[in-house]
Amino acid sequence: MNAPKGYRFFHVVAMLSVATLLISNTIAVKIFSIGDFSFPAGIIVFPIDYILGDILTEIYGYERNRSVIWVGFVALSIMVICYVTAVKLPPVPFWHDQAAFQKLFNQTPRIALASFLAYLLGSFSNSYVLSKMKILTKGKYLWTRTIGSTIVAEAFDSFVFNFVAFAGIFGLSDLFVVALSGFVFKVLFETLATPFTYLIVNKLKKAENEDKFDYNANYNPIKF
Repeated sequence: MNAPKGYRFFHVVAMLSVATLLISNTIAVKIFSIGDFSFPAGIIVFPIDYILGDILTEIYGYERNRSVIWVGFVALSIMVICYVTAVKLPPVPFWHDQAAFQKLFNQTPRIALASFLAYLLGSFSNSYVLSKMKILTKGKYLWTRTIGSTIVAEAFDSFVFNFVAFAGIFGLSDLFVVALSGFVFKVLFETLATPFTYLIVNKLKKAENEDKFDYNANYNPIKF
């Protein structure tokens, strides 16, 4: 990750972002319900990753957040390879949980594929929209760009993830309910977390003496 010397907290925020990504994908195979709404369990963690993405773009800029997004992608790929390898390893005769272990982690490659697509589309659109809105608003009204970027990004994330991950497993109407529920929850979460985001952003801007505007940024998502 391209963190210039003098940034004290860039790597802390970056590592937390990658950690929330891995945790959310590990637990995403479970679907739970609250009232009439249904959610993949990863939703209890994943919205935090978008908040961290907002913080990274707002303070350090799109190009540095891009490096974090790709590190997260590589980390997720390594995690999936390790899970698949662990499933394939022959169990010892006295260990009787192979079936349960296999049932859980055999879903991981498909979950990961869905996450790869949703994560890249969601994360890059989130960072891009926030970056452009910051220039448009001249750095004012942080809440408009954190919420506005989340609406765009979560639309990609929720619908791409759920339809790729669970198509053929759940009915179309159920998939739509899960995706819409996730979208509404994540946008609501981002909205309610706005005071917390303001607090962290303001403290980090002072600590880092940085408030990046992407006037000359290269928005090519595959450039490192």
